[in-house]
Amino acid sequence: MADVKREIERKYEAGAGGLPDLTRVGGVAAVLDRGVAVLDAVYYDTADERLAAAGLTLRRRTGGSDAGWHLKFPVAPGVRDEIRAPLTDTVPDDLAGLVRSRVRSAELLPLVRLRSERDVRHLVDADGALLAEVSADSVRAERLTGDGGTARWTEIEVELADGGDPAFLDRVEKRLRKAGVHPSAAPSKLARALEETAPARRPRTEPPAPATAGDHVLAYLRAQRDALVALDPAVRRDVPDSVHRMRVATRRLRSTFRTFRTVLDPDTTGPVADGLKWLADALGLDRDQEVLAERLTAAADGLPPALLLGPVHRRLTAWSGARHGSARGHLLGVLDSARYLGLLDALDALLADPPLTKKAGRKPRKVIAAAVRKDLGQVARLIAEAQDRPPGEQRDLALHEARKKAKRTRYAAEAATGALGTPARSLTASMKSLTTLLGDHQDSVMARRVLRELSAVAHAAGENTFSYGLLYGREEARAAAVEAELPIRWKQAGAGAAL
Repeated sequence: MADVKREIERKYEAGAGGLPDLTRVGGVAAVLDRGVAVLDAVYYDTADERLAAAGLTLRRRTGGSDAGWHLKFPVAPGVRDEIRAPLTDTVPDDLAGLVRSRVRSAELLPLVRLRSERDVRHLVDADGALLAEVSADSVRAERLTGDGGTARWTEIEVELADGGDPAFLDRVEKRLRKAGVHPSAAPSKLARALEETAPARRPRTEPPAPATAGDHVLAYLRAQRDALVALDPAVRRDVPDSVHRMRVATRRLRSTFRTFRTVLDPDTTGPVADGLKWLADALGLDRDQEVLAERLTAAADGLPPALLLGPVHRRLTAWSGARHGSARGHLLGVLDSARYLGLLDALDALLADPPLTKKAGRKPRKVIAAAVRKDLGQVARLIAEAQDRPPGEQRDLALHEARKKAKRTRYAAEAATGALGTPARSLTASMKSLTTLLGDHQDSVMARRVLRELSAVAHAAGENTFSYGLLYGREEARAAAVEAELPIRWKQAGAGAAL
């Protein structure tokens, strides 16, 4: 099983004098010489460097204290999550799965070899605890494809000790700058190696600013496609909130296709939208259960001990664990399926050659505003219909439909922000507030359904079911409060919808 390590480090261009004296850095009691390590790393990527383009690095390294396979994901500037696996001849399956959303059917090839002599120092405090590891690396890079270009350089790397205060790196940097050492322009050794060994360097060009209605819609779609692909590894690793965020990206994509049918031909986007719904449904199996489990557990925790009769928490835990394990297994199967990878390819192809309509070439304000207003009108109709129905299942269903339409309107307003500015931002906030309220109502509906099921199981086992009934009643009251607040919240949303 792969190990995960949060890596916080900074890189610097080494001066002629090598490592400067760091004993005067605040908090450092001693600088310990840990000798020289010889490292040999081969970096893998697709021929068109998809991993490097996303800031990912996959390497097989020998030498040093952490020989093995390392896959690094960017978290923030200077911060990466490093996932480690034992040394093998081929890319471990765990790591290959984490990059599958980018690699897909392409082959992972040995792209660059870096051989380094690492002169290591440990900065320790008065108790001998490690504060940071500082090294001077003499690097020789060799490109293993094309013309086999090479490059050499020396750099200084400062890596914070596990659990250390990032502010300590600021103190080290202040000392390094005083010694004439400056931050490296390259974010990683691999990035520098690819740049300096490339057979031909192409100038970077910034994409033009969106001008037409089609430009604005496509910019939003590309951002959501990028989020979808980037979240895939986090979902596979079961990172908290990753399933929810990936599901939101799929919904934003699908909603945008439906809202802006006058910009993108629906006959072409339809199959891709269908695939996105299939993916969102798979993601929802785990996410919906997670939300309900958190809600019901919190509700049970809030009961006075005298009112918590029977093994309520044990039943909730068993229900949550069983559903989570089943849903997660299904989701991982989906992410490894040919249909999912085909969906990503189809989405890329659509964005590379978009099915633009005549209206896509027009100025954005009129075309985009009309589409958003149409969605907003549908929300108004659905809310009115729900309020006309008597309390109960039919009203619950109508409010759920209104919530879905309000969420679609929110995403449409997000996509319109670049073209419409403040009015679109205001509508986005209003629809977010409305969907949060309606989401609470729908969660109450689902929670009551689960409570009925758990109560029936507990009754069959001869357990006291009083607590389930009490929780059910509280959920009923919560839903009624939402329904009472809805007219006020909707009036506020309508007031901020001047597009």
